[in-house]
Amino acid sequence: MATRVDHTPYTFSSSHLKRPYVLILYRGGWCPYCNAQIADMHLVEPKLLASGCEVLFISTDRPVCSAIIQVNDYSLDLEYRYDPWHDSTMLKRLLILVQLAADAVRWCGLVLRSQRSIEAENLFLRRQLALYVERRVERRRIDLVTRVALVFLSRFFHWRDALVVVCPETMICWHRAGWKLLWRLKSRPGRPSIPVEVQALIRRMAHENPSWGEERIANELFLKLGIQVSPRTVNKYLPTRPTRRPRGDMRWSTFLRLHAQGIIACDFFLAVTVTFRQLYVFVVIEHRSRRLIHCNVTAHPTAAWTLQQLRESIGLQERYEYLLHDRDSIFAQHLDESIARLGVKVLKSPPQSPTANSICERVIGTIRRECLDWLIPLTESHLRSILKLWIAHYNTGRPHMALGPGVPDPPRGMQHNAAPKSRHRLREDMVVRAHSILGGLHHEYFWASAGAH
Repeated sequence: MATRVDHTPYTFSSSHLKRPYVLILYRGGWCPYCNAQIADMHLVEPKLLASGCEVLFISTDRPVCSAIIQVNDYSLDLEYRYDPWHDSTMLKRLLILVQLAADAVRWCGLVLRSQRSIEAENLFLRRQLALYVERRVERRRIDLVTRVALVFLSRFFHWRDALVVVCPETMICWHRAGWKLLWRLKSRPGRPSIPVEVQALIRRMAHENPSWGEERIANELFLKLGIQVSPRTVNKYLPTRPTRRPRGDMRWSTFLRLHAQGIIACDFFLAVTVTFRQLYVFVVIEHRSRRLIHCNVTAHPTAAWTLQQLRESIGLQERYEYLLHDRDSIFAQHLDESIARLGVKVLKSPPQSPTANSICERVIGTIRRECLDWLIPLTESHLRSILKLWIAHYNTGRPHMALGPGVPDPPRGMQHNAAPKSRHRLREDMVVRAHSILGGLHHEYFWASAGAH
């Protein structure tokens, strides 16, 4: 089926095939050669009609753009119309002319620009074009060299109009990354790392004392060896950081801090021997100095035995004003009255409030973590000897954060707050020695002469 010039359908039937046809194929009304051929059909029209032929003009062009052909009973009435503005090819040619004019305007703009800007833009575009045409492969991922080159060349011209391979936001991200890298190279490094010798010493302490944390090692270095290293620096060379224990109630802790000089606290805790025998350990600690003033072990604690231990702890000197303990039944009424006759007031912690006696609870936890969790007492006397050795280390060699850090009862020979030329440098004329506690469970470090053994 075809369409006539007047937009009516035209169908070839079997009756049409019995008569002769003259088919003329032409490209369209826009073609001057086809128009000239159709105009010449007036000359041969009478002869074709006399021979009984039918003339058909076939074209792929739209009827409005082609010659209008009227077919009426084997006669041809030719009317010619030429409308190039509706032709798609002519519109394309017009767009080409407009593009050429725009290129001419851009060329005029390039004349006004500097030679340096034009060269930079040229190289900028070539770097992008190389991603498509180099070695006849598809566009690959933009490498780091291309990113750096594009960012550097974008300084010399308005790069947004010349950027085609990525979005402008990506280009800005590249520029920011380059600025970060440049600033990192130009800026000064941070605090220098501590010497390798101090790092090795920290690892040695952590290896020889598994229960020590970052604060304990830092205090040991500062008090015993005069090496000032922050706990955070020490933490870099430790496998894990110990979990901090929560502090008690502030109002009660404030009272304890204000009266720490005259307060002692006591409590019991349980220890188990190798034969699963339960032993009770009684400890008394001084709040002000954190010094363990008394410790004893029994298998059958009573009020009379507890009162005797408190009398040995307090003595006859008027050094303490308050005694803090919990509400256990072993602290009987007559025990508190006997303590009051010694000139010491008894403070009972609130029910089910272990944080009220936090200092004593903490020292019990310290005894477990640093001593009894690593040793299994055989008998009551063995447990008493273990605690005697550890308490001597606790009072004379173990640093305490609550003391600044400090040691409750420091020995006379301890070099306190030694100030070397550099806080991270070891002394060249001396070496670090270690004194083992409880067979190597803990160690105390001190300076010794290089020639001493």
